[in-house]
Amino acid sequence: MRSKRKVMIVAGESSGDLYGAQLVEAVSSLSPQVEFYGIGGKEMERRGVKLLFSAAELSVVGITEVVEKMYHIWRAWREIKRFILSHKPHLAVLIDYPGFNLRLAQVLQDSAAPVLYYISPQVWAWRPGRIKKIAKRVNKMAVIFPFEVPLYRREGVDVEFVGHPLLDILHEGLTREGARRGLGVPAEALLIGLLPGSRGREVNVLLPPMLGAAEILHRRFPSCRFILPLASTVERDLAQGYAEGSQLPLEVVEGRTFEAMKAADLLLVASGTATLEGAIAGVPMVIIYRVSPISYLVGRVLVKVKCIGLANIVVGRKVVPELIQGEVTPQRIAQEAGDILLDPARRQEIQGEFALVKKKLGGKGASQRVARITLQMIGMA
Repeated sequence: MRSKRKVMIVAGESSGDLYGAQLVEAVSSLSPQVEFYGIGGKEMERRGVKLLFSAAELSVVGITEVVEKMYHIWRAWREIKRFILSHKPHLAVLIDYPGFNLRLAQVLQDSAAPVLYYISPQVWAWRPGRIKKIAKRVNKMAVIFPFEVPLYRREGVDVEFVGHPLLDILHEGLTREGARRGLGVPAEALLIGLLPGSRGREVNVLLPPMLGAAEILHRRFPSCRFILPLASTVERDLAQGYAEGSQLPLEVVEGRTFEAMKAADLLLVASGTATLEGAIAGVPMVIIYRVSPISYLVGRVLVKVKCIGLANIVVGRKVVPELIQGEVTPQRIAQEAGDILLDPARRQEIQGEFALVKKKLGGKGASQRVARITLQMIGMA
C-alpha cells in the first residue's frame, strides 16, 4: 500500500479558499492517500485540510492595509515555514496571494519541495517582473485565463491553462426564476444585490456608500428590494450592524452568493472575483473600488490595464461602469445603477457580452484538471 503524501496548500483570500476546497475535494475523490495542511478558510477546513493558520486573518487589499495585518502575516509565515522544515511536504499548492506565496516558493525550493502555483498573480496587470521570479521558483503554473499562457511560455515556465474553477462551483442550470423561488423573492420584484467584498475592511469602506445609493434608488424605485450575500470570511454581525441602521427592505444571506446574483436585476459589487461571478450569472452591475490614498497612488503607477473589474477585463472593454476612489459616493453609484435600470437596450448589450464570458474561460473541470496535475507531481497519477 502506498504511503500517505503530504501536500501543503496555501490560500490567503476568500476566493482562494473556495478554489482550494474544490481542488482538495477533487484530489480526495481520485486518491484518499493525500493529506492536506496549510493556510485557508472555512471551506478548505470543511474538506479536511488541517489549517495551520486562518486566511481570514491574512486577507488584505492595498499597500497600507498590509501594514495593519503585518503581525498576523508574520505569525502565519513562521508557522508555515516551521511546517515545511519539520514535515517536508511532498508538494506545495500555492493559490494566488503572491506577496506571501512567492516568498514561500523560495523557501520550498530551498527545501527541495516542488511547487504547483494555481491561480496566477495578475502579472498581465501589474508587476510583470514577477514572471522571472516565478520561472526560478515554481515547477508548474496552472492558469485560469487563456491569455496568461503565452506570458509564461515566453519565460520558459511549464504552464497549463486549466479553465476557471468558478465554472465548476456555480450552479449553471440555475434560472432567475428558480433563484427567486429559493430566496422567497417575488417574480415581479426589482431586486438589487449588494456585494461589498470578502474582507472586513472592504465591508467597512464600501457598504456604507452602497447602502446610501440603495436609499436613493429606493426613493426612485419604491418597489425595489435589496439582498446582501455575505462572503464566508465576513462576520454576519459586521454587515448586519450596517443593515439594521437603514430602513431598507434588505435581506442579509450567507453562503448563497451566486443564487442572490442570479435572482438580481442589478449588482453593486466590489472589484474582484465577484465581478466575474456576476458576469457568469449574466447580471448587469456597477463595479466599485476604493483603497487608501497611498495604495491608490502606488497602483496608478504600477497597474497597466485599462479596466479594474475582471468582468470588463475578460470581455475586453469597459462594458459596465467602474467607480474608483472619490467616485464611490451614494449619488454616483445610484446614478450609474439607475441609468442601467432605465435602459433596456443597454441591459441587453451587457447581458450579450457577459454570455460570451463563459466561452472565454474554458469549459468545466478546472478542479479535476488541477487535481490530476497534483497527483502527477507527487507520483500518484
